Amino acid sequence: RRMIWFDLDLSATPYKTLKYHERAVRSCRYHGRYPLMASASDDGAVHVFHSMVYNDLMRNPLIIPVKILRGHTINPKTKLGVLSVTFHPTQPWIFTAGGGGRVFFFPEI
Repeated sequence: RRMIWFDLDLSATPYKTLKYHERAVRSCRYHGRYPLMASASDDGAVHVFHSMVYNDLMRNPLIIPVKILRGHTINPKTKLGVLSVTFHPTQPWIFTAGGGGRVFFFPEI
């Protein structure tokens, strides 16, 4: 249900708790090239965030919700939604795998 953002340069306690999902969060990934982060959950949704950490320690990290990607159905037997999310290495594309045995490709985020 929650993702917790830690800024270990600032403190050992969580910087921000992100409560965007209705059910358990199964996967969270950061893009290697773009300031993007995605989280996948059992509610069948993938949330995409613009997330940026600055070199200047006086500036707080920036976390902005961008888009909610839907398409996966929740498996009625296991109650699992989206199990995994990953980014393409060079493009801002997302690939997801769900509990229903399907893989989705989201080219426009």
